[in-house]
Amino acid sequence: MSVLISNLELLPDRKIIKQLGLVQGSTVRSKHVGRDIMAGLKNVFGGELKGYTELLEDSRAEALRRMQAQAEAIGANAVINVRFSTSSVAQGASEIFVYGTAVLVE
Repeated sequence: MSVLISNLELLPDRKIIKQLGLVQGSTVRSKHVGRDIMAGLKNVFGGELKGYTELLEDSRAEALRRMQAQAEAIGANAVINVRFSTSSVAQGASEIFVYGTAVLVE
């Protein structure tokens, strides 16, 4: 089963049959020493920190997969009003957190 994901409060052309509650997913990732060295050089010369960009993209994807799995486990076929949050949990480690409302739609 595929779970629709939306940052909207409603899904266009879909009727919400039942609200199933909050679902969430998270991952905590730390920086890699090699990425830190390259980031230090980029800070001097400027430019995108591609290693960190990739790390954040991978982290968001993992958190989304975990939220989708939680939604499927409770019988949802969509998650609406999805939001991301990031926080530092230790020096060099950050949490990517995603949450939304699991619903059943027609």
